[in-house]
Amino acid sequence: MRFEQLWTEGPHDYLGGIATFGMKDLLSSGTGQMSSSKTGSVSQVVRDDISVVIPTVGRLILKKCLQSIAAGNELPGKVIIVDQSSNMEIREWLNDLEELGVEPKHIPSTQTGRAAGLNRGLECADTEFVAITDDDCLVAPDWLQNMRTHLKASPTSVVTGRVEAGGDEGVQIVVTSMSPATFYRPRIKFDTMSGGNLGVSLAVRNHIGPFDEDRVVRCAEDAEWAYRTLRSGVAIQYAPDVVIYHCGWRNSREREYQYRDYALSHGGFYGKYLRRGDWFIALRALVLYLRELRRFVRGAVRRNDEDRRMAWACLRWLGPGILTGLRSRTVPRNLDAGNEP
Repeated sequence: MRFEQLWTEGPHDYLGGIATFGMKDLLSSGTGQMSSSKTGSVSQVVRDDISVVIPTVGRLILKKCLQSIAAGNELPGKVIIVDQSSNMEIREWLNDLEELGVEPKHIPSTQTGRAAGLNRGLECADTEFVAITDDDCLVAPDWLQNMRTHLKASPTSVVTGRVEAGGDEGVQIVVTSMSPATFYRPRIKFDTMSGGNLGVSLAVRNHIGPFDEDRVVRCAEDAEWAYRTLRSGVAIQYAPDVVIYHCGWRNSREREYQYRDYALSHGGFYGKYLRRGDWFIALRALVLYLRELRRFVRGAVRRNDEDRRMAWACLRWLGPGILTGLRSRTVPRNLDAGNEP
C-alpha cells in the first residue's frame, strides 16, 4: 500500500479484521519447531523457481513469519534473510525451515534501512521469481502458491496483493479490496503496491533496477520503486488472493514518529523527481497536501485524533522532505541506466 493512499483514504476506510484461519495459533506459538513438510495428508511442494526475501532487524516476530511460510501449501526453494541485527537465534529458525527442504540463506549486514536489506537479498537470489515480505508480517497458507501462479501467468508484471490486520495491536496500513486490478501508468493519488507483499521476476527486477538506498527516501523506498516501475513500462498487478497479515507493534507515540518519517521520506521521493523536472510529481504532491489540509480540519472538528495526527505530520514534514530530496544527488544503481529517474 502506498503512503499517499494511507493519507488520501484514511485508516478507517481500510481497517481489516484480525486474521482468522490459524493466525492466532501462529501469533501465540513463540516457541517450538517448524511444522512437518506434510500438512495433514497433503505433502507440501517445494517450488525451486521462487525464493522469498525478508529484510529484518531481528524482531522476534520474524520467527512467526518464518513459521507462517513453513505452514504454506507450497514452499519456496530458498528463503533469504538479510539480517541487520545481532540476533543469533535467526540461524536456528532457518535451520527449522531447512528440515522442510527449503534452502536457507542468512546474510548478516552492517547496513541499515529496508532498501539496503532488500537489495542485498535480491542480489543473492538466482531463481526465476522472487517474493518479498517483511519480518512483521505473516503470510496466508496459499500466499506463495497464489503469488507464484500470478507470476507464472504474467511474468513481465509486478504482483502485489492484500494486506490484512493481524495480531492484537491495530495497524493503520492495510489493503482489503477484493477487486483485482492491473495498473499501467502512475496515478495522481498513489500507486497501488505493498512493499511487504510483492512478487517479481529477476528479469523484470533487473529492468527496473534496485530499491533506492538514499536516506532521504528511507521510509518510501517501495513508493519510489512502484513509481519507477510504472514509468519504465512495467505493469503492477493487484491480486486480492495473495494475502499477508501485518502485525501491529507500535504504540501511539511510535506511530506519530512513523507518520513523520513517512512524510519526510515521501517528500524526499517527490523532491528527487522534481529536481529532474517531473511535473506529474509536483501535481501529486499538491493534491496530497490539499487533501491533508482538509483531513486535518475534519479531524479537528470530529475530534478524530489519529486522523488529525496523520494529517499534521504530512502538512508539517512533507515540505522539508521535498527540500531534502531536491538537494539529493543520489540515484539508485540501475542495471538498465535508461530507467533511472
